[in-house]
Amino acid sequence: MGIFKACDIRGIYSQELTDRDAYDLGRAAGKLAAGQTALVAGDVRLSTQGLKTALCAGLAAAGYRVTDLGIVTTPIFYYAGHHIDNDVGIMVTASHNPPEYNGFKLLIKNRPINNQELVFLEKTMANGDYITGAAAGGYRRDGSWTSRYAEHLLNRFQPGKLKVVLDCGNGSCSLIAPGLLNSLGYRVVELFCTPDGSFPNRSPNPAAPENIAALCRRVPAEGASVGIAYDGDGDRVAFVDETGQPIANDRILTLLARYLLEMEKGAVVYDSKCSLVVPEEVARMHGVPLMARSGHGFVGAAFLESNALVAGELSGHFFWRDLQFDDGVYSSLVLLELLQKSNTPLSQMDGTIPKYLITPDIRIPFQGDPGELVNQAAQRLSQYPISRLDGVRVEFPDCWGMIRPSITEPILTLRFEGKTRDKLTFIMDLILQELPSEYQNKAYEVLRTMIS
Repeated sequence: MGIFKACDIRGIYSQELTDRDAYDLGRAAGKLAAGQTALVAGDVRLSTQGLKTALCAGLAAAGYRVTDLGIVTTPIFYYAGHHIDNDVGIMVTASHNPPEYNGFKLLIKNRPINNQELVFLEKTMANGDYITGAAAGGYRRDGSWTSRYAEHLLNRFQPGKLKVVLDCGNGSCSLIAPGLLNSLGYRVVELFCTPDGSFPNRSPNPAAPENIAALCRRVPAEGASVGIAYDGDGDRVAFVDETGQPIANDRILTLLARYLLEMEKGAVVYDSKCSLVVPEEVARMHGVPLMARSGHGFVGAAFLESNALVAGELSGHFFWRDLQFDDGVYSSLVLLELLQKSNTPLSQMDGTIPKYLITPDIRIPFQGDPGELVNQAAQRLSQYPISRLDGVRVEFPDCWGMIRPSITEPILTLRFEGKTRDKLTFIMDLILQELPSEYQNKAYEVLRTMIS
């Protein structure tokens, strides 16, 4: 698969993605947006500076006046975009991917780029069909936005006293999160909070349990109330309770939704891989649960379209109406605010949420077009209540299961949930019997290790 993904551009630096690609992207973006101003920033990865320099040169060649924010988190980039006029915004980052990757998150007129626009960029770059700016572009550096955003959050949140273990994973949050929480009065124990684009201590993805093992050990050892881990560019977050147990992000979303819905009613967006408990609890609190296709861009689009109070994705993206974008640090501060006000341990708060039997993602390599297989399965399952929002999903009141093609890799992803073991077995058998025997056997092999 190429560097163009469903929501952004990403690849292994120097092998799949080069500085020349960054320059060409700048020129292609000039043709797509036909504007005059561009906003650029980057994360701490070792390849970011070279890519960002080339990108700025390409944008200037297309006639853009470029404002470079330097090295910041992606949420700071978004925040600046709401305060600086820009026709195009490009953040150089590979987010949660391993250190050898890099890429670009793009905004057009301050909204996330859509798939049609990404296809346009890909074709323009492939054909070399660029335009040259009618006027010479320009470049300026503005490194003030980390302190500006920190000041914004300091004014938004009340001081706290909880002890927190903060795992920045050597990523971009190292530049803002420790100082911010200390300024608010939290007792911060720092873990991997020195910026280092080689990510020497753990991979940037906090959603993988093995990547937050050190955090899970450190929280109870320090007697802390919570552990917080960020991804490489600061738009994802993971939480660990006071016992050192990670809390799944759909359960975190449920707690956050309860908290917000006590104060104001509205919509809550969740992605298609979340537990049934999310829409059930939102409805119980008289909110409006809205399911979105899994993927950062899709959840973000549904969030904006519905003017939701909050949106959450199982991977750790949380979007906020106050911000109009997702932010791991802001999400942390809301949860800390909730913990302060409730004076209840996170493990006990989690214990108030119903817990059903849900599998992790079952990832099966697939040769060929997985979309065709998913369509065939949908036809065979059409007698049941199905959704085609994201692959094919069969949902009953007490169980659901789905098959979806990955948007970034040649694999099938399956996921199942049941309120009882019998219901979980029922939905797994119902869906897996519609797969070719080769993939059916692989899925059952993986499932046996997960639920034995």
